[in-house]
Amino acid sequence: MLWGSVVNKLWLTILVLVSVVLGLLTFLLLEFFGNFHIEEAEESLMQTAAKVSILLEEIDDRSTVYDTAERVQDPNSRIAILQDDELWISEPDEAEPLPDVDQQWLLDDAVLNKAVTEGEDVSKQLILPNTDRSVIVVGTPLQDGSGAVYVYQSLSVVKETGNQTTQIILLGAGIAFVLTTVFAFFLSSRITKPLIKMQDAALNVARGEFGTKVPVVTHDEIGMLATALNKMGKQLEFNINALSQEKEHLARVVNAMVDGVVMINRQGELTVTNPPAEEFIHDWQFENGETFHEVPGVWLEIMESVVSTASEVTREVTIQGREWVIIATPLYDDAAIRGAVAVVRDMTQERRLNKLREDFITNITHELRTPISLLQGYSEAIIDDIADTIEAKNELAQIIHDESLRIGRLVNQSLDLARMEAGDTNLVMEEVEINPFLERIVRKFQGLADEREIKLGLVNAVDKRTYQFAPDAIEQVLTNLIDNAITHTENAGAVQVLVSDDKDQLVMIVKDSGSGIPEEDLPFVFERFYKADKSRTRKTVRTGNGLGLAIAKNIIQAHDGTIKVTSKLHEGTTFTIRLPRDTNLT
Repeated sequence: MLWGSVVNKLWLTILVLVSVVLGLLTFLLLEFFGNFHIEEAEESLMQTAAKVSILLEEIDDRSTVYDTAERVQDPNSRIAILQDDELWISEPDEAEPLPDVDQQWLLDDAVLNKAVTEGEDVSKQLILPNTDRSVIVVGTPLQDGSGAVYVYQSLSVVKETGNQTTQIILLGAGIAFVLTTVFAFFLSSRITKPLIKMQDAALNVARGEFGTKVPVVTHDEIGMLATALNKMGKQLEFNINALSQEKEHLARVVNAMVDGVVMINRQGELTVTNPPAEEFIHDWQFENGETFHEVPGVWLEIMESVVSTASEVTREVTIQGREWVIIATPLYDDAAIRGAVAVVRDMTQERRLNKLREDFITNITHELRTPISLLQGYSEAIIDDIADTIEAKNELAQIIHDESLRIGRLVNQSLDLARMEAGDTNLVMEEVEINPFLERIVRKFQGLADEREIKLGLVNAVDKRTYQFAPDAIEQVLTNLIDNAITHTENAGAVQVLVSDDKDQLVMIVKDSGSGIPEEDLPFVFERFYKADKSRTRKTVRTGNGLGLAIAKNIIQAHDGTIKVTSKLHEGTTFTIRLPRDTNLT
């Protein structure tokens, strides 16, 4: 577009201004020279008339005066002498002569007649009678008052001179307009060229090319603008880099946070999330059947609460069996709320640990209370001499001894577990022949299995004869698992110990067909003092103190191995142990 360029705008502005000035100047000059030529013609004609009038006063011979008048007259004019009621008119010299004027016409004209009647110099533009010729007529009176001298000339001569002057003025105006056009374009281009460079530089800066420089050619306002633009680009680069670093640091801090962080705007759009928050959102959408492209409904509710209350909002939700706490605080833009930032904290482990601490105190108190009560009761029976026979006293003493050993085992197992959790394993690694090792462990439970009519079997499918591990510790683990399997398997059930190689790992599986473990209890079976609430703790079955599996897990982890459990209620339980062939104790 014509007005889309600064060059064109400046160019056209200069042209319009110059055109207006030239137009006004041309109009004034034309007016001036139009009047000037008429006045010059009247003055020239008046001078001729005055000369003839002087000749008439000084020379008495009229013929001589007439001859002289014809010689001094302008070729384009004629002289008429009105004296003593006689009219003399000079002969014309031009190809198209002016017609003669009538004496009566001169006397009848009110203006021209004043030269005779009032003795005044007169001039007038008029059309000759019976013609279409426009003329200028001037008249001057004779000094003796006997008449007047008239000189008249065609206006076409004056107009021709005026036309020539007009052509010269218009030509000059045209040349001035052309020169102004060229100069205006050159000037506007010179002025806007650095502006165009600044525009390109600004666009480059907008695209992130902060190193773009504008050449400073002059030291005027445009040069100062270029200098300011260069300084702005340098400062902007510094500020952008600083902001980028701060943003990167903030992003790293947010992503490294254990708690989830979510920022939501007033439109309900999530603008910032970190991995823990994304995990929460994924679990929420999965549990509530929402698509991954939808904003979780809990965020919309929190946003509405934050906006309506303009204060901190706290929500607790349970997703996939995990407990989450959401704390949202409003974000302000000046005085208006523009969104909210929320911290999402997984409280499951913390609350579980709190519960385990409480359960630990409760369980250790419970586990100690029974044997201590027995010790107290039977010792009082001995002191009060209730047992009247040696056999009865021995029986009471044996019970006290067994319960004291039970208390000792509980304390020792608690200490062992605490030591292992602290990293102090004290395990002795040996090369162990796997077949005799497993057969011996299974054999010591054969009697208990036969008594319960439980089929106890060993399935050994390993190729290698020896493996490196701590035999006493692994025997403790397998003993605990097999004892639990037999304890929680109904009569005539089955317990199997399966051993195999899996790449570079030794795999040992203890599988039973017993009562199974409820699904909600599976994640906690390796916790200290944790006991399932259902079939595996029924009153008809003896139970341990809840430390065996916790100790087993620590022993396996000390071998750089893993232990996992799978179970279905009323269908049985399977414990799977994986040990690396080359174990480095930590």
